[in-house]
Amino acid sequence: MNRVLRSGTIVNSSPIIQSKFRIRSYLCCMENQQLNKDIRQMSLEEITSLLSSIGEPSFRAKQIYEWLWKKGAHSFNEMTNLSKKLRSWLSSNMALRPILTDLVQKSEDGTIKSRFRLHDGHLIESVLIPVPSDNRFTVCVSSQVGCSLTCSFCATGRMGRKRNLEAGEIYDQVFLVNEQCLEHYGHPLTNIVYMGMGEPLLAYKNVLKSIEHITLPHGLHMSPKRITVSTAGIAKMIRKLADEEVKFNLALSLHAAEDSKRNQIMPINEHNNLKTLMDALAYFYQKTKNKITYEYITFQHFNDSLEDAALLAKLCKRFPVKVNIIEYNPIDNAPFEKSAAHRIDDFAVFLRKQDIGVTVRRSRGRDIDAACGQLANKE
Repeated sequence: MNRVLRSGTIVNSSPIIQSKFRIRSYLCCMENQQLNKDIRQMSLEEITSLLSSIGEPSFRAKQIYEWLWKKGAHSFNEMTNLSKKLRSWLSSNMALRPILTDLVQKSEDGTIKSRFRLHDGHLIESVLIPVPSDNRFTVCVSSQVGCSLTCSFCATGRMGRKRNLEAGEIYDQVFLVNEQCLEHYGHPLTNIVYMGMGEPLLAYKNVLKSIEHITLPHGLHMSPKRITVSTAGIAKMIRKLADEEVKFNLALSLHAAEDSKRNQIMPINEHNNLKTLMDALAYFYQKTKNKITYEYITFQHFNDSLEDAALLAKLCKRFPVKVNIIEYNPIDNAPFEKSAAHRIDDFAVFLRKQDIGVTVRRSRGRDIDAACGQLANKE
């Protein structure tokens, strides 16, 4: 991935840093562009046709596309190998709506949470999770402004859903957090997880388009095997992913291995019960052979007993699956407690004795509300 550092994404040892972007002038510029078509919503062929209509050679389209998706240009004036005349025409007739770094927080454990402002004033959050000892640097990106699924343990669901993110807005999160990673850890991102704000499969088209730009040579050229899309469980969309034979990995936010408990904490289960989901996941694996992960947050005396582990083990036998056990991160006014460490350990040991791959994910970034389930623009 490219290293093109921007002064606007500075993070230092202070816990909260306002970005150095000129927000007022930026938003004024965005207002002027609202009526113009966003060039990042156009294909290479469409840009080529557009340039042809104004007498520009076709190779200019490839130059523009490279600026948009490989170099992450945030304005037409950055496209220095274009003529001033063409840059001026693009600025007047097309829109380029990048996200703006609004606020950055750094956790005691090295996790960095970024709040980004969109062209319409909405705010989203992304999280950089560094594990230098494992040479692993992961960005958790958002796919929607808020979320409509109202899972009872998740702060984002209380925001409601404002809108889906555009492919370019998702891409920008990866590009800018990669710059942070290079600046602070001297290493590019190694992994991307669509586990931030929103349900990715309800922003299906834009999520897949963002992955295209992240993975293809015209963009960041990152391996799809380094990307995981997490879903609360929408069976028909999982089957659609299978039919498109996607190359990235899939994670199911499971959190309970029987319907009555899952209904209590995840209303979506009432229309996508476990049998329906397991059938869809089996179809996905049959078609793609891609890795499937079950994400399982443990709640004290709700889903963390050995009986719960036995039910989960049964769900792991139908096709190859890995289980990530996640510590619960408390949110305001939620009726759950974090499981005791010994209960989590006993749960994991039980699964491992069943020859199931298990990783216990300890919370990162909890002190800045950057941990799993805490993203809600709280600051």
